[in-house]
Parts: sequence; structure tokens; C-alpha cells
Amino acid sequence: MPRLRNPSAARAPAKPVTLLIATRKGLWTLRSDAARRSFKLAGPQFLGHILNHAVVDPRDPKTWLVAARTGHLGPTVFRSTDRGRTWKEATKPPAFADASGRTVKHTFWLAPAHASEPGAWYAGTSPQGLFRSEDGGATWNPVQGFNEHPRRKEWCGGDQDGTPDGPTVHSILVDPRDARHLYISMSGGGTFESTDAGGDWRPLNAGVRLDFGPDPYPEFGQDPHCVRFAAGNPDRLYQQNHCGLFRLDRAKGRWDDMGTGMPKAVGHVGFPMVVHPRDPDTLWIFPMDGTDVWPRTAPGGKPAVFRSQDGGKTWRRQAEGMPKSQAWWTVKRQAMTADARDPAGLYLGTTSGEIWGSRDEGRTWRCLARHLPHIYSVEVA
Repeated sequence: MPRLRNPSAARAPAKPVTLLIATRKGLWTLRSDAARRSFKLAGPQFLGHILNHAVVDPRDPKTWLVAARTGHLGPTVFRSTDRGRTWKEATKPPAFADASGRTVKHTFWLAPAHASEPGAWYAGTSPQGLFRSEDGGATWNPVQGFNEHPRRKEWCGGDQDGTPDGPTVHSILVDPRDARHLYISMSGGGTFESTDAGGDWRPLNAGVRLDFGPDPYPEFGQDPHCVRFAAGNPDRLYQQNHCGLFRLDRAKGRWDDMGTGMPKAVGHVGFPMVVHPRDPDTLWIFPMDGTDVWPRTAPGGKPAVFRSQDGGKTWRRQAEGMPKSQAWWTVKRQAMTADARDPAGLYLGTTSGEIWGSRDEGRTWRCLARHLPHIYSVEVA
């Protein structure tokens, strides 16, 4: 498929880019000039608190939400309606029903609901739970169709597993054509789909390997790390998994392995997956060392982004400007993103507290900020 371009994008006045950076010790913002050549760091906010995710509402860019683990309030959500100048805590954060026997340890993922539902949000938690807010994040209620599903415990494998920081619901996707059509993914558990606004769910894992289980292709139980829609094509999903890279074209109904084109010395394991804002065939990943000891570092201490321009069939290394050796960091699943400029800018935050950026779709990279805490998420405002 030829690469898609928005003819008006090149003619529109260039706008600065603002990044929301959620870390183990608070929230920072990084704002560019119009040319994306210089960046200014601001913060911190919520200093000392763990922030798993910070997200801007695409329906109302003045509204920002953060998922926080605070020392005195526990797991909660904060909302700003003035681009982060002031914040209010949710009066009713995500929480399981008292009779469930489960306690939210942290909210891991925040996702705005459909464009036709202003003020509505979804949240994924650890242990695996799904919640919805109808009032901009002030109050949250369980999506009972998932949280109380008869097969929930079977799908989740219990509420304890080997996932670092606990099992989570993440990659909450809303079909842009249908507010009732939802996808969620679980580490671990797999990917699931609902066509009735979360009333019922079914596994969507055909073709996804589970290398560490007795059945290599089970109905559920896989460990997706990140799942994304292809740009402009919600009938195609891309998945970065503990056991590889996969692509789902809904007409086919089965995930295909697209990790075979990665160099064997690098492998196909990683956390983040970023799609091009306009081209459904272009995406990026940041691989990590997938050897048996799972050190969760860049392979060989040589960090690099890999890009595919043919829907995952082939991959090309992009590392110009990055350290050539002795760089033992990696990138979490929410800590890599793209802006909507043309050419698209790419940004990633590292476990060693650096922000790296590219304003030419990954061809060249430079460090935009240093000395931050361990970075959990990077999102474009």
C-alpha cells in the first residue's frame, strides 16, 4: 500500500509539540519550538509519586488525566482542565466492588472513550480490571461485563502472576466507527474484544504464540505487551508480545507472525509499539534483550528503534545519534509515541530517565532531556 500523506499537513503552520512525561517520581512536560529543534523541560508535579500514565484528552486538549500511586492516597486518578496548571483528585477512583475480594494496586492505563462520548474514559488496572468514567475522570465505575465475567478468573490466571509490577489491563482501544466496539489486552491473559460496550467479551488470540506454556497456541493466556490500531484502518491491529510481533487483519480473523524479519541477534521482544499517524503500513518498535535471564536492556547495550514500512514484513534499524555502546536501558510500553506532524516526530523515554526524539521519522535521533526518574509513559499533548 502506498504511503498516505495529508496534503494540507505540509501547508499548515507548524505548531509546537508538548510531551507529557510520567515517571516513577512525578510528572514533567517537554515543549518544543515550532521547528522541533529546541525543547524546554518543565516540572515536576506530583513529585515523589509514581505516575503510570499521563494522557491528554483528544476531544478537549485542555483536559489532562494522570494515573497515580501516591504515598498517602494510594492508587488514584487526577484531572486537570487547564493543561496541567491545577489538578483535582477523582472523588471515586477505580476500585473493585467490596465483595469481590480484589483491591486495585494501581491504575495502569488511561484511554479516552469514543469521540461521540465527551467526558467518557476507560481505565485498566492491576490486578486486571476495567473501569469507565462518564464525568471526565471524577468518578469511576467497574465495567461489570468484564470484571464480573464468569470466565474472568480463568482468563486472568488469578490475580497474581510473574508480570513485573503485577498483572495489568492495557492497550484499551475503541473502534472509531463504533463506540460499543472495544478491545483490551492483559499481561498476562491475552487480547479480548467486546461488541456491546463491555457487556460481554471473547478472546481474540488465534495465531498468537505462548512459548512458555504447555499449549503454544491457546485460546487465551498470552502476554501481549502493547496493541495498536493501524493508522486509519481499525480493521488492522499490531501487537508487540512477550513471544513476538503479530498483525491481525480482521477479514482474516487470525494474527500473523511479523517478527521473522527481525535480525536474529536482536530478536523480536520489546514493550512499546508505535504506529505512523497516517500510513497504516508504517510502525516502530524498540527491542530489548529477550534472552533467558530477561535483563530488560537494549540488546548488547546498543539501543535502536526498528521501523517497518510494509506492515511488518521487513524491518530496518534506526539508531543514528543514539549511543553505539554501553547504554543499558530500555523503553516501557507507554513510553514511546509519535506526533502528527509531517514528517512525524518520534519520542521515547528510557528507564534511565532520558527523553530521545527524532523529527524525521526515526532516521536520526538526539537526546532531548536527561536526569529524569525512571520513565513510565510519554504521550503527545
